[in-house]
Amino acid sequence: MKALCLVFCLFFSVAVMAGKYTREMNEQNISNDGKNPVEFRIAKLNQVWEKANRMQLAPVRLSELHSDLKMQEREELQWKKLKAEGLDEDGEREAKLRRSFHIILAKYGMDGKKDNRALDTNSLKDHDPKQGDMFDDPRLDKLWNKAKTSGKFSEQELQSLHREFQHHKDKIHEYNIVVDTVSRTEEIHKNVISPLEEDEKQNALHEKHTELKQRMRDLNQGFERLRKITHEGFSSDNEFKEPRVIELWEMARRSNLSEDALDSLKEELKHFETKVEKHQHYQEQLDYSHQKLQHVEALGDEEHIMRHKEKYNNLAEKAREMGYKMKKHLQDITNKISRNGLPHNEL
Repeated sequence: MKALCLVFCLFFSVAVMAGKYTREMNEQNISNDGKNPVEFRIAKLNQVWEKANRMQLAPVRLSELHSDLKMQEREELQWKKLKAEGLDEDGEREAKLRRSFHIILAKYGMDGKKDNRALDTNSLKDHDPKQGDMFDDPRLDKLWNKAKTSGKFSEQELQSLHREFQHHKDKIHEYNIVVDTVSRTEEIHKNVISPLEEDEKQNALHEKHTELKQRMRDLNQGFERLRKITHEGFSSDNEFKEPRVIELWEMARRSNLSEDALDSLKEELKHFETKVEKHQHYQEQLDYSHQKLQHVEALGDEEHIMRHKEKYNNLAEKAREMGYKMKKHLQDITNKISRNGLPHNEL
């Protein structure tokens, strides 16, 4: 009897330790050396973050990546709760999370594919002609070169327009990843044997094709907007200046929202645009602080290095925090438009 109890206790201890190990691997709180806090509770997101730091991404890109990973972490932790309650039986939400994770990898050049962007490229300076603005799309490159030489835009307007071009480029990346996902899914579905299973997977494929069509329509509308701005310049009666805000407002106007709802949303978008501009300001400050830190490090003055490094780290943390809040607000507004006026695939 004693031997049986001993075996049971041993088995229970091993099970507890195994569960503890799994939980700690997926929801980490401290780093291996026990000194620095781990950025994310999910191991694969920490791996991406560590790789990005090794790649020495520019401070602004690193700050944006941090915000994207925080959003991904939030969505994955919510999905884990739903899965535990049996609310993602078809695995569609899990598939969307995989796609969004692959989009992040592609966006920051960590998907293993050739990326012609320099590792130290800084988006704040991409409008400088000396750095050769390339958007991996001949049509975008042609439009951008025309905009730069047209004389229709001030330096500030060129920066704003460049952000729109970069935003469009990111959306092209996302579209290509979804195309690749659908193609691989179709290959898998060719081996389906069960008729019932085939019907279910055909429905899932139909949804993905619908999503692709809507993304393509969205890309075409976005390109037409860039083409119009390039030829005519910015209109003085534009409601908004920031690309993401403009996109949201145009989506809202295409929706079935009432006039009162549109007026309310317009006010919210104005507040959101202020938040975007404030975040942009912090990103600029972060870039300047990084340049100063590099200069001081070259001089080798330890006291100045520590002081500038502390300022840089504080700015980096502030920019990351604001970036996450901004993207969360963006997601909330997008969901609001979706619930009240657009089919989900419009987004």
